[in-house]
Amino acid sequence: MTALASTLEAFFTHRLTVQRDASPHTITAYRDTLRLLLVFARDHTGKQPSVLDVADIDAPLVAAFLTHLETERGNSISTRNARLTAIHSLFRYAALQHPEHAEQIQRVLAIPTKRHDQKIVCYLARDEIDALLAAPDTSTWFGRRDQTLLTLAIQTGMRVSEITRLVRTDLHLGGGAHVRCHGKGRKERATPLTSHTITALTNWLHENDCGPTDPVFPTRRGRPLSTDAVASLLTKHTATAAQQCPSLHVKHVTPHTLRHTAAMQLLHSGLDTSVIALWLGHESVETTQIYLNPRELHQTGESSQVAC
Repeated sequence: MTALASTLEAFFTHRLTVQRDASPHTITAYRDTLRLLLVFARDHTGKQPSVLDVADIDAPLVAAFLTHLETERGNSISTRNARLTAIHSLFRYAALQHPEHAEQIQRVLAIPTKRHDQKIVCYLARDEIDALLAAPDTSTWFGRRDQTLLTLAIQTGMRVSEITRLVRTDLHLGGGAHVRCHGKGRKERATPLTSHTITALTNWLHENDCGPTDPVFPTRRGRPLSTDAVASLLTKHTATAAQQCPSLHVKHVTPHTLRHTAAMQLLHSGLDTSVIALWLGHESVETTQIYLNPRELHQTGESSQVAC
């Protein structure tokens, strides 16, 4: 077994799984990146992945791989940067295992991420929020479920994956009411609930009498909603809401739009971005800075015109 092969094996079985307790999503993303890199290295060196060594994966090859992702595979700069993050993670680990390759490894680690224009975030204005929450038909079980789900999403800014994983014991509706979120990287956080959201959840739980580990927002068969199902119901209710609020016609509303909406509501209420970062479960305050784009400020009075 080559040094590279043993390092790759230990990287996944020990570094990611044991030391970092990485999520399955992270492990899958890193696996896919390194698989692409090994195939690219095979095509450029003529060596099968099983015989590639650390010295074969040098900075020029990695740089050529990143260019290949953009020019031949059509990847965005964001995807290119995410792939580079996975490679950097492997090489930081390799630096500890193979100090004899320290100079070459440092050259790979010195490859920078690529700067790119940030898209303006899409979020909903107050009248659009009201129209969306009024869209579900609350005379039906599905409508009441959907309205409660949308209320929670807009107020808390939870990721759609966090909402679909919610179980009854994650909700605490007494004193200090909050919802416990299981976020990215297995990180947990507690997000406060407003009185309006507490009322909506209390009414829903009274109707949907679920057990401690049952999903808060189930299908009719009691199974958790999928993220695709949430996106679908949001599309349906947005189309209904657009009949009363025409500005929604020009917006591509996704579950992440509701997360942006929660962030902008917090920003407009005067909260510091460090608090918003904790609220949303952002690993870095820098991620939250996208909400400080001057074109997003409520003072303009043009929030419904923001490009999505």
